[in-house]
Amino acid sequence: MSIFNDIEDVQDWLEPMDYLGFWHAVAPYDLILQDRDHCDTQIATGEVTQETVLCVLKGFARIELTQRLGLKRRPVTPWVQLVASH
Repeated sequence: MSIFNDIEDVQDWLEPMDYLGFWHAVAPYDLILQDRDHCDTQIATGEVTQETVLCVLKGFARIELTQRLGLKRRPVTPWVQLVASH
């Protein structure tokens, strides 16, 4: 299992995952997500694309992990604030 210090860690972890990799990676977290069989059926029937299902699942996973772990946004460093102000 991964260790997350902030919301961006969760986003960085989820971002590169493909559909099958997502299901494998999130299994240890016992997240409350849409049933995989239901998602597979929606994709197989063409109701929605795999990319759409994956995007939604990643969003739900990010929200649940953020809430469960009490994560906050990564603090902005002064250098980033300086660059953003110019």
